[in-house]
Amino acid sequence: MSQDLLSMLEAMRKPETRSASCDKHGPFGSRKLFGTTWSRCSKCAEEAEAEERRKQAEEVAEKQRRAWEAKIGRAGIPERFRDRELSAYVATTEGQHRALKFAQTYADRFEEVIETGKSALFIGKPGTGKTHLAIGIALHVMREYNRSALFITVMRAIRSIKDTWRKDSELSEADAIEDLVFPDLLILDEVGVQFGSDAEKLLLFDVLNERYERRKPTLMLSNLAAQEVAAYLGERVMDRLREDGGQAIVFDWQSHRGGKQ
Repeated sequence: MSQDLLSMLEAMRKPETRSASCDKHGPFGSRKLFGTTWSRCSKCAEEAEAEERRKQAEEVAEKQRRAWEAKIGRAGIPERFRDRELSAYVATTEGQHRALKFAQTYADRFEEVIETGKSALFIGKPGTGKTHLAIGIALHVMREYNRSALFITVMRAIRSIKDTWRKDSELSEADAIEDLVFPDLLILDEVGVQFGSDAEKLLLFDVLNERYERRKPTLMLSNLAAQEVAAYLGERVMDRLREDGGQAIVFDWQSHRGGKQ
């Protein structure tokens, strides 16, 4: 191969360069890319790539935030309680430490819980932290295990079923019951807040029994004494609660209402 041909090939392989200046970063060496197109400042290119990565990360984070907010919304968790993480629960007494330990273990081992359908009953006066711990459990299992949860008062649950009795209802009673049975974790608040009719208690039993048969865990929260809760729920429900290792956690300390408990 002649020297002239070698020189020509070498020249073709070696990109044409020229001196250029960037308004932001000053002088830089620019390479001819093709035609009349020359490379831009490498520092500007790096900054543009970093900015693009930042925007993409923000978009991903925003999508995740919206998805999480939607999931919390579907779970029925009120705006006021959406920051009730287990890590934010302040335990100062022995009883509070026991309740927190139960909630943490229940949440951490939820994949085991859902295999058995283990339920629990939180009993105590208002303001003692029952709702905080129950919602803390729900937030944990939704985030860490991508499980579904639903927080609802007994009164609203019964009303959602009875609303299907209207002639203009698009849902059947079975549909409304299924909405309460479907979530991986159901939190029933204000159990026994008012002693309902036998028909209402039967509807509640239908929900709890269906969840029992499907091994779906339920957390029940009540301001009543243990004996009153048992009378409201009935012996059949209490038997099912005990059968799967369910526990009654007593919140027997003074109210912390006004704080986040």
